Amino acid sequence: VQGRHEAAHGGFGAVAGQHRFLEVVAGRLVVLGAMALEPIAQQPIVERRWVADGAHLNVVGASLAAAREIDSDTVAAARFYADRRESLLAESGDFLTPKAEGRFGDEHLIGEIGEVLEGKVAGRLGPADITLFKSLGLAIEDVASAHYVAARAGALGIGTVIEIGGLRHDA
Repeated sequence: VQGRHEAAHGGFGAVAGQHRFLEVVAGRLVVLGAMALEPIAQQPIVERRWVADGAHLNVVGASLAAAREIDSDTVAAARFYADRRESLLAESGDFLTPKAEGRFGDEHLIGEIGEVLEGKVAGRLGPADITLFKSLGLAIEDVASAHYVAARAGALGIGTVIEIGGLRHDA
């Protein structure tokens, strides 16, 4: 991300408002997106003409069939992966809208991210490939992330443990 935010934060920044997406996305090789759901965006906020060949997009914000972050041209051009096939085919407006437009069928989903990590499906095939990972969110990912962060904090002796429910330890 170019600008003042980049210098202060090692190349990462935040965008407040759709009007700055072109400025932030254009020419980048890695784009991480998390769209606010209020209001739910029914029109894409990232366009293919902004996405460089060879870019990778992590798309995590729009998780409703009516919500979109990425336009149909970008989705159709990308090697498309998801966290969970069933969720994508039922809930992702980013996938379902271009599919309904006749741009592609279910086979456009190359595989789940776990299948890539296990070597069951190929990732990027060439340097110009656009790759897109669509995360609709899985509870197990949230639990695993929380467990990892809590364990690291404990190992580093930082943070505060606050019990908020369940069985209490005797003091």
